[in-house]
Amino acid sequence: MCGIAGILHQAEEPVREEQIRRMLAMIRHRGPDEFGIFLGDKIGLGSARLSIIDLSSGQQPISNEDGTLWIVFNGEIFNHVELRPELEARGHRFTTQSDTEVLLHLYEEFGSKCLERLNGQFAFAIWDENEKTLFLARDRLGIRPLFFTFQRDNLIFASEIKALLTDPRVRREIDTTALDQTFTFWAPLSPRTAFRGIFELPPAHFLLAHHGEIEIENYWQLDFPDATATAAKKIHIENVLEEFSTLLVDATKIRLRADVPVGAYLSGGLDSSLIAFMVQNFTGADLDTFSIAFDDAQFDESFYQQQMARQLGTKHQIVHATHADIGSIFPEVVWHTEVPLMRTAPAPMFLLSKLVRDCGYKVVLTGEGADEFLAGYDIFKEAKIRRFWARQPESQWRPLLFQRLYADVKNFSANNAAMLAAFFREDLLDVDAPDFSHAIRWRNNRRTRRFFSDAVLQNANPNFKKSVAARLPMQFRDWEPLARAQFLEIKIFLSQYLLSSQGDRMAMAHSVEGRFPFLDFRVVEFCNQLPSKFKLRGLTEKFLLKQLGKKWLPPEIWQRRKRPYRAPIQRSFFNGNPPDYVRELLSPERLKEPGLFNPTAVEQLVAKIENEREIGETDEMALAGILSTQLLHELFIRNFKLKPPLSENDPVKVCVHQPPLKRQPAIDGEKSCAT
Repeated sequence: MCGIAGILHQAEEPVREEQIRRMLAMIRHRGPDEFGIFLGDKIGLGSARLSIIDLSSGQQPISNEDGTLWIVFNGEIFNHVELRPELEARGHRFTTQSDTEVLLHLYEEFGSKCLERLNGQFAFAIWDENEKTLFLARDRLGIRPLFFTFQRDNLIFASEIKALLTDPRVRREIDTTALDQTFTFWAPLSPRTAFRGIFELPPAHFLLAHHGEIEIENYWQLDFPDATATAAKKIHIENVLEEFSTLLVDATKIRLRADVPVGAYLSGGLDSSLIAFMVQNFTGADLDTFSIAFDDAQFDESFYQQQMARQLGTKHQIVHATHADIGSIFPEVVWHTEVPLMRTAPAPMFLLSKLVRDCGYKVVLTGEGADEFLAGYDIFKEAKIRRFWARQPESQWRPLLFQRLYADVKNFSANNAAMLAAFFREDLLDVDAPDFSHAIRWRNNRRTRRFFSDAVLQNANPNFKKSVAARLPMQFRDWEPLARAQFLEIKIFLSQYLLSSQGDRMAMAHSVEGRFPFLDFRVVEFCNQLPSKFKLRGLTEKFLLKQLGKKWLPPEIWQRRKRPYRAPIQRSFFNGNPPDYVRELLSPERLKEPGLFNPTAVEQLVAKIENEREIGETDEMALAGILSTQLLHELFIRNFKLKPPLSENDPVKVCVHQPPLKRQPAIDGEKSCAT
């Protein structure tokens, strides 16, 4: 794992080494072990390396045999062991044991088609010195981030936005359209980011820059079978379970490939428990597990975590997250996410990754992806109940099924049947709408927009449905209803929020790499081809995975109903000793400065909380969203602080293309190479 950065000048001017050093300094948390810089004709590439594979010789940047291709790479190619012999047979020669060098030679052999051969999580840049071409690419699901911007015909890219902001040409301005999207979907819709003029390379895309022309292409997409074809298939659960378990075990095994120890998160639920079980029982590796405990019983699952750890016999470490902890670290969390947050859930993950690093680990396995690809969320059940209800819209008993879903959502289980029916009845008969599964949730989220200022509302898109419809593939309507719901959840929630704000950013804040067996593309494609009954059977979520749990896990774990991971919001910011920044940033004076929110509306919300009145789910989301947006403005616009560039105390390898570019002599302690 690493952080990468770079600049491509279209004009005939060299990239200054100092520019790359400044960019790398801003993302040193992603790779504090060593640094590398390549300076070529109009190009500068940088790498901040977290050493995991080939610790001794895998330092970046890496070139091919004749120095015409150069790579900086963030991520892991888990099948590099299998790819290497094929490349050697084709005449490629290697100087390291790293997956980075395998990736470079694979590109040399197959060009952009190399992406189809990769099983991994990655964002990388390859410079072709002969063709003067820059190739950027990102993994299928967006596990690893990559951002870019254009400034005066220059392309600037990096693993995190803060590195882009070191260039004085890059404007620091919050994108109000992205803000509006975040308050609806929990994240900006790709390729937008929270900052105007800065974009992310979407998952499963590559960018090719050549002589001033930019080409961005999709190389892989989610696909599900036609609904009629799926209905006609005769598939036996025993056969499906055997093939699925074989795939998942192999996906877990290859994610243990590392030259450093690998741990695992253990939430106490089905997904992470299965991952830990497979490591313990199919690999022979010793395993340390890590989990979060909350002082607030409403969110705590530590009983099940410790029970599963005892069952597995792992050395188990726990971080305790209090309300005060979450509130105090929230500014750091926003600094790393670089986007407004509608939840505080990333904050405990920030604490957890610190525990992992403090225990000497750089890599952890986690269970992300199972809920999306095997239908673990309540939103899938909601849509199923609503479709069932829509067949008899006047039924009095069908809407009662909703009461089974919300035992652990505050103030919701106590609602009477009439209120639940009224909430879910909206657009009930519009079952053919592409967003039928999610429209109610998104519309409910948009109630938080009442806190926006008039200026933001005037520029916002009132029709959020069009934003979603534009992202749907042509075959979308041919899929089963569950597949449609899964597509929306994966494209908008998983890639944009879960794997970013709650995943990569919180782990890499403490130089920890997360690995995700359920997101192995072979597992993903296998699950996507399954009929819905193997995912959501009746109202039983993750049916196939529970059959696997039945074989391997104790009943109290595999029979547990899915409990969503959440963290407290209101009490994290308003408690006996609230952080000073909360009232300061929510004051009318500070709200008026960026002009994004209505000070009167926010003041009323704060007064309600300070009068010790309990606020509902939507207002809690609004509180997190407003406060995180204000922090974003404070940290990145009002008071953005550059870090000192890499210095003589940092282990830096600098490679310069011949003829040499003008630069200062190598400083003490700096490695130097020339091509």
